[in-house]
Amino acid sequence: MDDEPTPPAAGWASGPLGAVQAADREIGRQTALRARAVAQFAATRPASADRAPGQPGAMSADRRAARPGVLADVSEWAGQELVVALSITQKAANDLLTRSLTLVHRLPQTLAALESGALHPGHLWPLLEKVAPVANPRVRTRLERDLLRWMAGRQVTTPAQLGAKIRRELLARDLRSAARELETALRRRGVYARPDRVDGMAELSALMTVPEVEAVLSALGRYADALDDDGGTPRTRNQKMADCLLDLVLRPGETDLSPVQAQLTLVAPIATMTGADAPGEINGQPVPAELVRALARALGLVPEAPHDVPDVDVPPATQIDVVADDHPEALERWWAEVEERALRGEWGGEEDPPPEEMERWWLLESQWDDGPADMCTSADVGDPEPSVEDVDIAAPLGWWAAADRAVDAAGDTLLELDRQLARARSAVHRAEIADAADDEARQESPAARMTATTDVLTALSHASSAQRAALADLLCRTGGGGLVDRPMIAVTDALTGALLALTDARELRARASCGAPACRRPGVACTHDLGNRPGLGPPGPDATYRPRLALDRFVRARDRRCRFPGCRRRVAPGGELDHHDRWPDGSTSAGNLTGFCTGHHRGKHQAPGWRYERSTDGMLRITTPTGLTASTSPPPF
Repeated sequence: MDDEPTPPAAGWASGPLGAVQAADREIGRQTALRARAVAQFAATRPASADRAPGQPGAMSADRRAARPGVLADVSEWAGQELVVALSITQKAANDLLTRSLTLVHRLPQTLAALESGALHPGHLWPLLEKVAPVANPRVRTRLERDLLRWMAGRQVTTPAQLGAKIRRELLARDLRSAARELETALRRRGVYARPDRVDGMAELSALMTVPEVEAVLSALGRYADALDDDGGTPRTRNQKMADCLLDLVLRPGETDLSPVQAQLTLVAPIATMTGADAPGEINGQPVPAELVRALARALGLVPEAPHDVPDVDVPPATQIDVVADDHPEALERWWAEVEERALRGEWGGEEDPPPEEMERWWLLESQWDDGPADMCTSADVGDPEPSVEDVDIAAPLGWWAAADRAVDAAGDTLLELDRQLARARSAVHRAEIADAADDEARQESPAARMTATTDVLTALSHASSAQRAALADLLCRTGGGGLVDRPMIAVTDALTGALLALTDARELRARASCGAPACRRPGVACTHDLGNRPGLGPPGPDATYRPRLALDRFVRARDRRCRFPGCRRRVAPGGELDHHDRWPDGSTSAGNLTGFCTGHHRGKHQAPGWRYERSTDGMLRITTPTGLTASTSPPPF
């Protein structure tokens, strides 16, 4: 390989643009070097080291068939090392393996062109997606060579142009590739979700065939077109289609299918439920406080009526009242006074009147937004027709009269301009006053006071009695009705956010009394010594392999997501709680259980050369076969 990169087809530019071209070629060269290095790494992780098909815990036949062909000889655990080494997701790691092995083994001419600078990384996508899947190696080699020659004869070739050229060539050379590619894509049919860039929103996507997608869109569009907003907030067609989709999927009893119940896990601070601004979580996704409260109201968890009126006195928002009788006349008198003082020379030149006079004008103007009914510009009122006497007198001096009228018209225009500027200053002034009043009212509101508190007890002291009653009612409900489980209270460390205990109102009442059978006092009135009563903490260990409900719920609430470094998958419901020390040598306890997703749970037990260490505070330390280490802790609340 030459040290000097291949010059661009359009030639080297001078100055900064030439430096951009050089950097672009260096990026391409480094991309090629990375692909070769990844392929070399993959060769050191053969699939023969994994459990053979048919053995307990081995990769299922469906997952093995769904893997790209270039990964058939690569260990299924190779991608996990790339995750730790490069701080990328598992999907990105698998994509990097697939892309690198494809370039090295199926598109070697493309890799060489990328390394020399004839291509840039953007050109790789159409070649990887369309040329690499061609099964016949001779057809693929000739097509790759012809495409690179075609690009070499052009000064500018964008990835879109290259993609169009590839599609035309494929139709002429390899008709079966499109059918095989479609067959492969059909195996990826499914429904997927990912967070939106705006907190509280998410995208739901479905990969289906074109006829299926068009049929779904057509049906949703017909439903949306039949909807009427009925005087409510107008919705776009897309918004109506989203509402129809929710209605059709979540509405029970309208089809022959058995009704299903959607399960959402809502995690929200107590202060948020009573009006503070701290965000919450819905199925592990952060959402704004108002969306948390809206969902709670929609599910019947808290009353519909607002409970934002505190028991304490809140000073009203600052207001400025201006009292002026006969506003139009008062304004006209003020203008007359301004003009008189200006003619006497009390104000100099083009300067504004004194601040106190302008303040007086702003306050008058703020009470009279439309201006006096008789206020108009010179364009609104024409000059009166001169009388006979006027014509006789003015005839010899007609040009003076025209000049006088022009001066008067200019004066009227300047006067109106001054009035409009004063009106604008008045609007700005009122806006500043209103903004300051809003800020002050916000700072004095119960929600702001609860947001500024450092602990939940102080936040509760700012809540109204109605808010506290609604919160108590929520915490006392059982797991029946529309709730899959009873509302739980997470007791956390105020400094670290670590989960200390997961409890409910019933347990709190039980811990607040002595527990003696002879004591007939209610928990709130029990005055006996509670020093020997156990405090709140994680549930005790279970004697069985499967944790019981309390322990299972605590561990899932503590870990929430897979504990493998970089993984964002949720811990699968009903399973995937790993015993760090194998049971029965290790106990079924909070200190020995860790939440994983299915793939990383299998990897913990099966991936050769990996080491997992767990400390008593929940920190998990993972060491890869190449010696890289990464640690994770339970996410704080």
